[in-house]
Amino acid sequence: MKKINIETGVGIFIILGLLCLAYVSVKLGDVHLFGTRQYTLKARFANISGLKEGAIVEIAGVTIGKVGKVHLNNYEALVDLFINPEVRLQEDSIASVRTQGIIGDKFVRIKPGGSEKYLKPGGEVLETESAIELEELIGKYIFEKEKQ
Repeated sequence: MKKINIETGVGIFIILGLLCLAYVSVKLGDVHLFGTRQYTLKARFANISGLKEGAIVEIAGVTIGKVGKVHLNNYEALVDLFINPEVRLQEDSIASVRTQGIIGDKFVRIKPGGSEKYLKPGGEVLETESAIELEELIGKYIFEKEKQ
């Protein structure tokens, strides 16, 4: 009888441990098992050079969402932006691809507009600025020096 109680206790302990491990894994992995409350906006860029799914979307240094799917559409990069539901963006907002620091990760910075109309879920940010390629700028600088 005592052996059954010990085995039951160990079994319950292991099950609770596995449940805790699964919970921590889901939270740290930022996985949404039952969907998300965020709404989606689209933005078209001529060049996103290094922007990846899961990158942050920010306004004034505050994270307001994440980059979703990135794919090619008519030779432009079409980016899905998942925006937190409490944030509303004006129709004339500007989305730009930026780098954190000199060689940091790419992210999308939103500059709010002044319009009284707001983008609806599923809408598109029409004003965009593409990524600046550091290698291209350095190359231009070096070759300009050689010509002089």
